[in-house]
Amino acid sequence: MKKVLGALLLGATIVSAFIAYSMYTNHSAKQTAAIEQKQAAKKAEKKTEKKKKPVLKVEDLTYQLKDSRTGQVMKEFKPVHYKDKDVYEQEIKQLASELAKGIDTPMQNIKMDANGSLTGGSKQIILKEAELVKNLQNLNTKQLDVKVPIYETAPNVTAASAQGIADVSLASYSTRFRPSDTSRNRNVQLSAEAINNVVLGPGDSFSYNQTVGERTAERGYQPAPEIINKQLVMGIGGGICQTSSTLFNAIDGAGLQVTARSHHSKHVGYVPAGRDATVSWGGPDFKFTNNKDYPVIIKAYANVNTGVLTVDVRTSQHAI
Repeated sequence: MKKVLGALLLGATIVSAFIAYSMYTNHSAKQTAAIEQKQAAKKAEKKTEKKKKPVLKVEDLTYQLKDSRTGQVMKEFKPVHYKDKDVYEQEIKQLASELAKGIDTPMQNIKMDANGSLTGGSKQIILKEAELVKNLQNLNTKQLDVKVPIYETAPNVTAASAQGIADVSLASYSTRFRPSDTSRNRNVQLSAEAINNVVLGPGDSFSYNQTVGERTAERGYQPAPEIINKQLVMGIGGGICQTSSTLFNAIDGAGLQVTARSHHSKHVGYVPAGRDATVSWGGPDFKFTNNKDYPVIIKAYANVNTGVLTVDVRTSQHAI
């Protein structure tokens, strides 16, 4: 009897264990299946998100054009034509040109007063248009700040470097005018006074229009004949091109680097053919740079009694 009960008990135990095992196995399988189902759902969700998430494009973004000197935002720019290379290039070139018009400032050269002291002068400010265009051609979707390359250059002259600057003449040039033509002579005299005693350090640039300024009646300039489209017409400031042409021949003789010069539309009598430099406010300008490694000073004298205009480019004895 005991053996029978023991067998029955053992059998019941085995059956219970089997049932428990079956239940555990079944539960584990369900858990595993649930986990796999969740993982599969997540993968499907991620794939759906990837499909739904929009791809960023340069032409859909707005970029901030920032001053390279200060980091200040100058303009917001949306490159809508970025994919059309030719159209986009024209667009950004025009943008660079428009920004430069509001930024570019010629150097105001230092002058030497009657006591030998340096006065005035202000830095040149230039927006490098080609560099900005390149920056705008290389936009990406990760960097929305675009550097606007603006450079400043101060006049390169000090009191020490200007010591004895008028001692030696590098080159001098003279032209003649009629003493009786008082209105024209006054214009020559005023423009000569404007460029007189301008000091240029190594690398400094010079703009005739910037230095002489606008020629107006309020500033003392007189109506006098000037050449426009091969015709002699009356205009305020007629005669100042004689000063710019005389200056050109002097600085050319001194070996300074001419960077902008235009000819008159007809021959002028005060310099040989091809040796003139026409100027007009808002139009042609005469520009040059001191390419020497020492400063120079411009001396200009208009003698209205003898009718002689002289421009002399000088420097110190120890500089050469």
